[in-house]
Amino acid sequence: MRKNTNWLATTLIALGSILILFPLYMAVSIALKNPEEMAQSIFSLPTGLHFENFSNAIKATDFFHALQNSAVITVISVGFILLTNSLVSYAIARNMNRRFFKLLYLYFVSAMFIPFQIIMLPVVKVTTDLSMNNIPGLILLYIVYGLPFNVFVYVGYIRSIPLELEEAATVDGTSTWGTFWKIIFPLLGPISATVIILSSLSTWNDFLLPLILLADPSQYTLPLVQYVFQGQFSTDFNLAFASYLLALLPMIVVYLSAQKWIISGITQGAIK
Repeated sequence: MRKNTNWLATTLIALGSILILFPLYMAVSIALKNPEEMAQSIFSLPTGLHFENFSNAIKATDFFHALQNSAVITVISVGFILLTNSLVSYAIARNMNRRFFKLLYLYFVSAMFIPFQIIMLPVVKVTTDLSMNNIPGLILLYIVYGLPFNVFVYVGYIRSIPLELEEAATVDGTSTWGTFWKIIFPLLGPISATVIILSSLSTWNDFLLPLILLADPSQYTLPLVQYVFQGQFSTDFNLAFASYLLALLPMIVVYLSAQKWIISGITQGAIK
């Protein structure tokens, strides 16, 4: 029997798709136009493909240097986030019956509800006084700010892992440290993949923290370079949008190639 079409859901999906795809169309269209075509119509398709906008944007923003900064910050931050946050979560998950660890868990979770704007000025003051207004200081802050959410998801996942696995390892003479790295950490694969991807996206795309922290223009990240670029060429939208697309491209490729890991990690965590 043929089912009736749910026109309300279909309409909402179509509208949502248009809302998502239209800004992308505008960005690509403007990036491929020249100022004369922009003056005629901002919504029309480009009559010619002006790929020189991308090469000019690369030169104007020192794109590859900013790309290197963003890559270094993202890779190191995510690496330390994965190692340290999982260790902290393991200690909390296996000691939740103790008052201290229970309060520590609640402390971390409560930090998710504190807007960054509230602590923004104190962070700038402290990092400046400690001479940490640079890339190493930025990496440290990303590691710390990743704790609340990552502890929340890791603890829930670790508590679903049977204690019998660790007890068997202890009987075989494995230390607590060895138990974590040899047994628990490999089992965290699905949720770790989710943490890696989400942390990479948030770190790569972050604008506010590098803006208030980095004092040396040579250390600017890709999102921050877009801000400087826009201030320098405020009327040349063609170069600006070409630069925006170049900055988005690396993370789009990463997300498209790894999105199945996000869904897998969230699904397996929910099932467990």
